[in-house]
Amino acid sequence: MYTKEIEITLSQLAKELLGHLQQKESKIAIDKTMDDLSRVIIYNDWRYYVQSEPVLSDYEYDQLYAWLKKLELEHPDLVNPDSPTQRVAQGLTKAFPTVQHLVPMLSLENSYNADDLNDWDRKARELSGLADIEYCIEPKFDGASISLIYEDDRLVRGATRGDGVSGEDITANIRQIRSIPLTAKFASHGIHSIEIRGEVLINKNTFKAFNEQRATENLPPLANPRNAASGSLRMVDPREVAKRGLEAFLYHMSYHTMEDGKAEPKEIQTHSNTLDLLSSLGFRTPSKEKKVVKGIQAVIDYCLKFEQERDNLPYEIDGMVIKVNDYALQDRLGMTTHHPRWAMAYKFKARQATSKLRNVEFQVGRTGSVTPVAKIDPVPIGGVTVGSISLFNEDVIKEKDLKIGDTVLVERAGDVIPYIVKSMPDLRDGTETDIVFPTNCPVCHDPLFKPEGESVWRCININCEAQVVERMIHFVSKDAMDIRSLGESNVRKFYGLQIIPDIPGIYTIDYTKIETLEGFGKKSLTNLQTAIEQSKTQPLHRLIFGLGIRYVGETTAKTLANAVHHLLDLREWTEEQLLELEDIGPKVVGSIRQFFSNADNIHMLQRLEELGVNFKSTKSDHHTSGNLEGQTFLFTGTLNKLKRSDAEAMVEQQGGKILSGVSSKLNYLVVGDDAGSKLEKAKKINTVRILSEDDFINLIQ
Repeated sequence: MYTKEIEITLSQLAKELLGHLQQKESKIAIDKTMDDLSRVIIYNDWRYYVQSEPVLSDYEYDQLYAWLKKLELEHPDLVNPDSPTQRVAQGLTKAFPTVQHLVPMLSLENSYNADDLNDWDRKARELSGLADIEYCIEPKFDGASISLIYEDDRLVRGATRGDGVSGEDITANIRQIRSIPLTAKFASHGIHSIEIRGEVLINKNTFKAFNEQRATENLPPLANPRNAASGSLRMVDPREVAKRGLEAFLYHMSYHTMEDGKAEPKEIQTHSNTLDLLSSLGFRTPSKEKKVVKGIQAVIDYCLKFEQERDNLPYEIDGMVIKVNDYALQDRLGMTTHHPRWAMAYKFKARQATSKLRNVEFQVGRTGSVTPVAKIDPVPIGGVTVGSISLFNEDVIKEKDLKIGDTVLVERAGDVIPYIVKSMPDLRDGTETDIVFPTNCPVCHDPLFKPEGESVWRCININCEAQVVERMIHFVSKDAMDIRSLGESNVRKFYGLQIIPDIPGIYTIDYTKIETLEGFGKKSLTNLQTAIEQSKTQPLHRLIFGLGIRYVGETTAKTLANAVHHLLDLREWTEEQLLELEDIGPKVVGSIRQFFSNADNIHMLQRLEELGVNFKSTKSDHHTSGNLEGQTFLFTGTLNKLKRSDAEAMVEQQGGKILSGVSSKLNYLVVGDDAGSKLEKAKKINTVRILSEDDFINLIQ
């Protein structure tokens, strides 16, 4: 897309623009400035979203983007429709009209082993009369198929695959995907109009972060990146699509017209050349992953090698696509009504399987949430034998119309948890029975309660045995009281033996009973006693987090510890006082008030204090004064030079605060590798400064 000389020029231009911005230069030509800003931002988008090598820090990018936006508001007559600010449409898409593809999007014939590939190669050689055929191999992305049309270098339409002949017009949503150029210089290669095909994906880490965010909102996680990408493309609000972090790989040119009847350019004589051409025009393609080989054995070897490495890729792939490389030979081989004869999909070992749903058990969590868990006939999927699958809540059971005895389709993609995709009603024989969600807790038998606006039923009896055990496991965990010799297995064992009946019981253990247990020698017993005694002196914020108050994470626990002198002071705090604290909203306030209004909870806390557990705030709970006094920080993605906990401690040591989410109260978002939805959200807030890890280290120093 850019020659080395152009890249150097644009990088220098970016520095000049930043210099003008810092000097608040106002004597430069407005139209030229807007054009320069657009070119620099589009260039950095390409480096960031396609090459993964940005030339600007996020903060610098945001400054230039905000400047361009400001100029466009002041001079609407000078706004270019291809400006990077014009990606995001305003308003909702009320309908997706059906549009016809210029060329049908046919399916590919599938193969599952070397024999299938050898047979396909034999037929291709017989039809072509060649002894060996040159093939191009590329990943088979597991996403949502799209078709793009460019006319006179401009993106004019984006559509879903649909039924292959026609799809839905999703142009407004396609424009939100920053790895798809709004313009591309096809005319420089003599191409007047072109239809290209590709796949929309969500990076695994982006998908993981998105599901983690849904979990904090008590929403069930999305099944897999493919479904998430497909569903995102059909959202009615393009602004919401922009937040999903979608990416696109383009890999096929299905149709094009040449200007003035020119001959075909040399760049599109082979499929491999086409990928390189699209890449040079700014599209993200599988050029780096592709391989051109001669003969089917080389194809088989590469497919087997790639299958071993599939989990190391940042995206989900479910196979490889093998194409005859030469376009003239593709034309000779032709196609059937269903699939082209010149292409074949080699599918990796299945990560889906069918099984029987035999039973549903109901588990009670630390906060009383009741989760249905499907018990299926054990089945191997993606190298793991799956026998239990979370169904999340009652609504999921109803939406999927699940019954005991159903044949169900189960999926496990990459590191994603097993998931029931659907039931198969056509296979029912009449013996299936409804799944009855309990009205009483399956452990303590108290009535269940479903808060208004939530989809999860809860047991609100804090003395419920299941909750007691889960709360103890959380209390002793590493980020809470950090009692390292008392892990989950020991908590369950000691509770079952009535050695530890509840959280205060941790500090009244009869060690003579443990001495008789297998695996507990003198050294391990001493380590346990030491760890329990040391936990009494933990700073207050660890105790607050360890109590497991709903919605109170580590950051909120630190905020509360910083606000009080003694933990039980919170009994007297009003909702209004709590709402004045940094990063605490009504939902969190309600949970805190509920916890400290419960007599049983107060009794438990009083027992803990009597047993010597620290209830007073200490220096480690309070932010020290320093260069970052009053500044707020949040970290996202993977840091390479620092542990996140160490980075957060550095902020607090200099008087800064750590927030739990992106909001207008946030001053700095520090971004590591594979940042997710927090980065996209922060880009929408002009007051948030976005720093790289190196930027952060420089700031701290």
